[in-house]
Amino acid sequence: METSKFFPIVETQDEGYQKTFKNCAELVPTLPRSKGWWLDELFQYQGFWMSSFPIRGSMLINDHFKPRPTDIIIATSPKCGTTWLRALVFSIINRASFDFNDHPLRKLNPQELVLFFEGHIHKDGSTSFLDELPSPRLLSTHIPYSLFPKRMTDDTSACRFVYICRDPKDVLVSKWHFSNKLRPKEVPPLSLEEAFDLFCKGVSHYGPFWDHVLGYWKASVESPKKVLFLTYEDVKKEPLGCVRKVAEFLGVPFSPEEENKKTVEEIVKLCSFESLSNLDVNKSVAKRSERPVSNSDFFRKGEVGDWVNHLSPEMVEKMNQITEQKLQGIGFNFH
Repeated sequence: METSKFFPIVETQDEGYQKTFKNCAELVPTLPRSKGWWLDELFQYQGFWMSSFPIRGSMLINDHFKPRPTDIIIATSPKCGTTWLRALVFSIINRASFDFNDHPLRKLNPQELVLFFEGHIHKDGSTSFLDELPSPRLLSTHIPYSLFPKRMTDDTSACRFVYICRDPKDVLVSKWHFSNKLRPKEVPPLSLEEAFDLFCKGVSHYGPFWDHVLGYWKASVESPKKVLFLTYEDVKKEPLGCVRKVAEFLGVPFSPEEENKKTVEEIVKLCSFESLSNLDVNKSVAKRSERPVSNSDFFRKGEVGDWVNHLSPEMVEKMNQITEQKLQGIGFNFH
């Protein structure tokens, strides 16, 4: 039984899991730490700031997860379009199985259709739950690319990653709003100035944000058949082209018949922010004990450039300077 103060209790008879739990429980208290964005603490683990739960999830993945060639990992830094990307990949992969008028996305939140990798690796105290999922397994993650085991990231592994990021100014604003939804009512809200300071220092969940982006960008350049790199801005500008690009990357391109039937357009419509946010299932404000976030919390505006309504000129200048410095000379920028 796991008894560390940093983790929820997980019952397991698996000796391998017990060993990883013990190693993690001994490691976390030794790591540099900072206050989090709600009531959690963040720890600096292998160059990234994470809460204790995903640190243990990352260690469990490294120690125990057995990848399959058909695995599809949907990767994002938090608040970069995770919900949309989950919905999109699920719709592309399963497009022959469901009618668009009676689609699972009309009844279930994308979080329920594409499982959170570092969360479900804990389930049942072993890998049995993930091992029993049918192929192709769709798994969503915020874990930085460098923290995955080489058996998942080297060229001999056929599992693929689809990654999306967005302008860090919009990420900051979205994360600030989201964090205040998670803070208990008796706790004062996190100020934008405090959130800005933490974000610029790299102290945000799975941050620094720019290092997270760099890891997946470099992997997409070095292994374009393994990692597909998207930006939220491109998705909003050219949704049809992005959907086709994802399908091509996953080895399931749209046939001429599907093009004639406007299947791409149907997927874009179904997975749009406007469509998903207006479904009854995604308007729910109910919260569960295992996930203190309601479905409606995952939807705010979905706009590009909303940062202009929140950030001061001085904040914008500093954020742009950090971004230009971090991404200088790599062949990619958000402008």
